[in-house]
Amino acid sequence: MSELEIRPARSDELKAVGELTLAAYAAERGLVEGVGYAAELVDAARRAELAELLVAVDGDGTLVGTVTIARPGTPFAELSREGELEFRMLGVHPSATGRGIGEALTRAVIERAREVGAARVVLCSMLTMERAHRLYERLGFVRLPERDWEPHPGVTLIAYRLDLG
Repeated sequence: MSELEIRPARSDELKAVGELTLAAYAAERGLVEGVGYAAELVDAARRAELAELLVAVDGDGTLVGTVTIARPGTPFAELSREGELEFRMLGVHPSATGRGIGEALTRAVIERAREVGAARVVLCSMLTMERAHRLYERLGFVRLPERDWEPHPGVTLIAYRLDLG
C-alpha cells in the first residue's frame, strides 16, 4: 500500500467526503430503500461541524476513506455513554477496499479514544456489513448485544465495544 495519511477533513474536501461515504455504503449493502440514510451519509459538512471527521488520504492525495467520531451526548452519538468514544460512518472508497484503510481508520479512532481518556470505544453496524464485523473482531472488539437496536423497522444495528484498559 502506498503512503496513507489519516487526518481531520478539510472544508474543501467535504463534498468529496460525503460522496465517498455514500459510495462506500452503497457498495457494502449499507443502504436500505426508503430510510433516508443516504442524505445523512452525504452531509459531511454537518459531521465536520458536530463531530470529528477524519479522512484517509493516499500518497497521491486521493481521498480513500473516512470515519466520524462522536462523544457521548453529541448529535452524532447513538449509543455511547460516559467514558466511551463512538465511531460511525466508517467508509472506504470501493476502488480502495482490501488495502487496510478501514483498519487504519479504526486504529486512528482507538488512538483518539486514548488521547481523550476514554475507557471504551463503541460502534454499531448494520447486520449485513459482515466484512466490517470481521475487521472489528480481529482488532479485539466484542459484541455488545444489549445495545443492539433498530433505528427503522427492518434495519438492525448491532453494537460492538473495545475496552481500552
